[in-house]
Amino acid sequence: MRVFVAGATGVIGQYLVPGLVAAGHEVTGTTRSPAKATELQRAGATPVIVDGLDRRAVLDAVKAAQPDVIVHQMTALASMRSFRNFDKEFAGTNELRTKGTDYLLEAAREAGVRRFIAQSFNGWNNARTGGPVKTEEDPMDPDPVPSTRQSMAAIRHVEETVPGAVPEGLVLRYGMFYGHGASDSMLEIVRKRQMPVIGGGTGIWSFAEVSDAAAATAAAVTRGAPGIYNVVDDEPAPVAHWLPYLSECLGVKPPMHAPAWLGKLLAGELVVSLMTQARGSSNAKAKRELGWTPRYPSWRDGFPEWAKTTEQARAA
Repeated sequence: MRVFVAGATGVIGQYLVPGLVAAGHEVTGTTRSPAKATELQRAGATPVIVDGLDRRAVLDAVKAAQPDVIVHQMTALASMRSFRNFDKEFAGTNELRTKGTDYLLEAAREAGVRRFIAQSFNGWNNARTGGPVKTEEDPMDPDPVPSTRQSMAAIRHVEETVPGAVPEGLVLRYGMFYGHGASDSMLEIVRKRQMPVIGGGTGIWSFAEVSDAAAATAAAVTRGAPGIYNVVDDEPAPVAHWLPYLSECLGVKPPMHAPAWLGKLLAGELVVSLMTQARGSSNAKAKRELGWTPRYPSWRDGFPEWAKTTEQARAA
């Protein structure tokens, strides 16, 4: 098939594009960087330099590629500097999730593209009430932390727009990424023991190893009914379980502990919410309908390799 990957050099794209090429698909990948265009070419894709917020350029690129499937992976994420200013940090990504999504959908309709796959997220945006693990049928947080409200609105836009905009619209809600090239800054924070367990660490997190997330995305190119899918591993877990284990994988002392009031003072309301109230997600639908099985069923399987490969990269 002809697959158009918008945002082809991001965290997912670095694994997705080679996987699609290896599966025999003809891939066109967009990037904003001429240097990264060379990387795409080496991976076997046809590179196109496009700003995802340039409507005319997006329409022209999709028209030229004439794809069967569009995969929307555009983000503008750098390393997080502060969870206090979450919406400010995500402003570029939020614009790509609203205007960027609309431009790609317009291009899809003009080019007669039937299948459209878009990136979403689950974690802090899950409802913080009820059971510890949510399915795709459960509502998102109706009263999100104030610093995340613009980001929540952008996620809602993707999830409410894509499934009905084209005949086959799918939204993949990725869990917290980890693995080589993803969330490496978090490892440095854990190494320095700057990430304490706050308020008992009862918040439940769902992880997605980055190559597993790419494999689920590749599966969605040819499988799955329109709708929303949680792309996470098999083991949602409280912070009090996974954070000490990650410290152990890194060979550092266990994380310190801090009361919720101190965590809020030092890191802000969102961090306390993630540490104490977050809910995990079930991957049953993605496994069943996409025919996808994560190579790393649990963070227990993936964290040791993540720590090892990142340490090797630091040493090099």
